[in-house]
Amino acid sequence: MIDPRSVRRVVTGHDANRTAKILIDAAASNKRISKSGGVATLIWCTDRTPADISAGENIEDMGARVLGTPPPPNGTRFTVNDIPPGRTGPMHRTETIDYVIVLSGEIDMETDDSTIKLKAGDVLVQRGTNHAWINRGTEPARVAFILIDAKPLGIGHPVTGGATVR
Repeated sequence: MIDPRSVRRVVTGHDANRTAKILIDAAASNKRISKSGGVATLIWCTDRTPADISAGENIEDMGARVLGTPPPPNGTRFTVNDIPPGRTGPMHRTETIDYVIVLSGEIDMETDDSTIKLKAGDVLVQRGTNHAWINRGTEPARVAFILIDAKPLGIGHPVTGGATVR
């Protein structure tokens, strides 16, 4: 049986003749498991803008890098997170713009002065605010996060950390 928390990752590219093709089609394996049982699966990242999408089949698997919470400087970080029921994440802030897509379940985002409940199909644009993710429901929530490096706000103490190659 396939792990229900696995994420199929398909990555396209071009061969040496510049023919479009599938380069990777497999379960994403770069997972970080939190103490509370949450799983963050790195799908892909970039380390510059514009991103490198060179032709050729011998690409670096940008989903294999070891990252902290924020993306690399001038880059992006795309994860799918499985958040178990009862999990209360820490209040934190990153110097990023985050595109958040709730794929299944429900999740609350708590900020300094308010809380918003998001359900499957909802999307949120998070702009460097202090926040925490809380699953108050009885089912796991699966959430896609795309973090894009942004100009520092100079507010508080954001989570920092760069990328390293695995």
